[in-house]
Amino acid sequence: MEFTVSKADLVKELNLSQGVVEKKTTIPILSNVLLETDGDRIQLTATDLELGVRCSFPARVTKQGAGTIPARRLLDYVRLLPDADIHVKLGDNQWASLVCGRSKTKIAGMSRESFPELPEMPEVLAEIPVGALCSMITKTIFAISAEESRFTLNGALLIFRENGMVMVSTDGHRLAMIETSSDIPTIGAAYRALLPKKAMSEILKISQEANPESKLRFSGDENHLFFQLGDRLLISRKLTGNFPDFERVLPKEQPNSVVLKRDEVRGAIERVAQFSDERSRAIRFQFVPGEVKIFSSLSETGESEESLPTDYEGPEVEIGFNAQYLLDFLRAVPEESVSFHFRDAQSAGEMRPSGGAENYNYRYVIMPMRI
Repeated sequence: MEFTVSKADLVKELNLSQGVVEKKTTIPILSNVLLETDGDRIQLTATDLELGVRCSFPARVTKQGAGTIPARRLLDYVRLLPDADIHVKLGDNQWASLVCGRSKTKIAGMSRESFPELPEMPEVLAEIPVGALCSMITKTIFAISAEESRFTLNGALLIFRENGMVMVSTDGHRLAMIETSSDIPTIGAAYRALLPKKAMSEILKISQEANPESKLRFSGDENHLFFQLGDRLLISRKLTGNFPDFERVLPKEQPNSVVLKRDEVRGAIERVAQFSDERSRAIRFQFVPGEVKIFSSLSETGESEESLPTDYEGPEVEIGFNAQYLLDFLRAVPEESVSFHFRDAQSAGEMRPSGGAENYNYRYVIMPMRI
């Protein structure tokens, strides 16, 4: 195989592959990227067996073929080259020769024969606006469980309905749910699947430079989910198992609510949390007529209290929450005001955007803490 490619194109696609390439692996080939000629383009593929990415870029191909090169080493070296064309040649001995201006380098590769085959994308099920999907991911990804033993919670539940999409994530202490009503052309009946957290992060990466209105083509088979955006295809293994019945967790009655300025309450929580217990991150909210008090209990490091004026006229209620959980929501929501809904100290609290969120419904449920 022999081709010439611009440094910028090669670096851009190699950068994308880094999140997928297996760093510490007992299977050496998974540390490599597969390069294949495809007419006047080069197809680049990386996989860790759970996630795969395939992208292509233009090149001047002088000899057809395929081979694999260590992904990290190739990127680290190519990044340091001047901004010029790079001539790449893979010999029968699996060594890759790179020439760029006065620089000449050889990198030991491996045969493509042992590189895993990725499944082909089946018929497209839906075309999703990139901006809508990325917005849903950023509003739910932080509530995914980090405990590997709870594997059904290591991703988000993605549901396609006739009139839109739903994405839900939970770690057992909090739940984030977003529902969009955007018109998404779909084929057949409603579709649901568990999307791993790593795949969600990679969707955000491949969509970084895309127009928010451009369409991402989605499909799925028995074991995999497929997301195609232009010349880039992301393939993810589905998570198996049953996601909890999230609709039972959503509070039905919350007689008390208060509207707060997002930046004001975020700043107050950040300051008070400096004096919360490092492990539990617990702070207290005290709702009294006309104001909300946010404070941390006296600890070895000190104590702190903030007061925010509100139009609240309900009963006096005091609830403990994990400060980090509250901040995750406040950093993800774009609206300038948020509403806080609650019943009492023993019941879950709920945060929502206040005003402006016409085309989506975003609910964030947090379990209270006993302090």
